[in-house]
Amino acid sequence: MKFDICFQMVIKHEGGFVEHPKDPGGMTNLGVTKAAWEEYLGREVTEQEMRDLTVETVKPFYRKNYWDRVRADDLPPGVDYAVFDFAVNSGVARASRMLQECVGATKDGSIGPKTVESAKQHDGAKLAQEICDKRLQFLQGLPHFSTFARGWTRRVIDVAKVAQEMTK
Repeated sequence: MKFDICFQMVIKHEGGFVEHPKDPGGMTNLGVTKAAWEEYLGREVTEQEMRDLTVETVKPFYRKNYWDRVRADDLPPGVDYAVFDFAVNSGVARASRMLQECVGATKDGSIGPKTVESAKQHDGAKLAQEICDKRLQFLQGLPHFSTFARGWTRRVIDVAKVAQEMTK
């Protein structure tokens, strides 16, 4: 249930097929890069296969590669969404380390029981906001931020707002 709700919020930010020359992810559809989809399937895919992706097709990909890897089922409401969305955009290890930094856990990039327990000891609303604030600072430091600044900033602000609502 938590995954379904958070997935729908993430996917609304991802959009359709794009192949922006300044996007380091390259060919992408519904937020899934060609390289990541090929790794998930264990084979090469064509541009047409990328264009044909659907929300239902990519849903298990998001669950396995992001939601499960950040242990979002175990995280407090709102924090789960903030970490999940961050992982989708910037990688599981980076999102995990940011959560660990915010809760004072060892920053090893892999969320385990100690990180989960530390997250549960924090005020969920404050923690989700801190994660989003640090995420935006990270994005602002990227060399291609100027190209994507408007969309990324709007997304992080939206995630923070929704995450706050989820903690209530």
